[in-house]
Formats: sequence, structure tokens, C-alpha cells
Amino acid sequence: VQLVESGGDSVQAGGSLRVSCAASGVTYSTYSTYCLAWFRQAPEKGREGVARIDADGCTVYADSGRGRFTISKDHAMNFYLQMNNLKPEDTGIYYCAARLSPNCLLIPSYFGRWGQGTQVTVSS
Repeated sequence: VQLVESGGDSVQAGGSLRVSCAASGVTYSTYSTYCLAWFRQAPEKGREGVARIDADGCTVYADSGRGRFTISKDHAMNFYLQMNNLKPEDTGIYYCAARLSPNCLLIPSYFGRWGQGTQVTVSS
């Protein structure tokens, strides 16, 4: 599977943004079994999990985004991260990731397929 992110932008604190990840290179029946996730990396920090959604549509969020972020997916093989009430500490490069597995862990080393990243900058 190939992944391409889009939607990164510069916004003010309190604003909203939706980043997208388009998957290709697999059939929908295969894609629908993937564990899909969003990670982010701030300058000089490691990559951290933000949210994940499994094949059944069950979601898990990191504490940093719980209540503000929503991960979703559609039948066009896209998945999304809707981010509301953004804070300056949400600034970073946002990466989407996928793994063909019934298990779905929000850990960077668990994923072998990554997009190129999209920059999100939140100013105060």
C-alpha cells in the first residue's frame, strides 16, 4: 500500500484542521482489513502516536488529542484526522501509517508503511 497525506496548514490556536491520507496500491477488500493510524513528530522530538482505527472501525486516541481529534476512514480508501481546538503543542509533521493486521497498536515500530508527512503549524 502507498500512502499520501494532504491537508497540513498553518492555523491559529483554537482553530480546526483536517488532514487526509489517500491509500492506493491495494484493493478495497484488503485495505478494509488494515490497521490505520496517525502519528506526529515535533521538532527535536520522537514520533508519537495520535490516533488509530482498526478494521472494525474501533478507535483509540492518545491522551494528547482525546476529545479534540477524530480519526475516520471511508470507502474511497482515504482516512482522516479531524483536529479541533488546536493548540501550539499540536505543531509537527503528521504522518499516516498502515499495517495489514487484525491487531492495531499505536506504536511507531508496529507500522511498516508510512506517508511522507504533512506539516501542521499552530500559532498562539
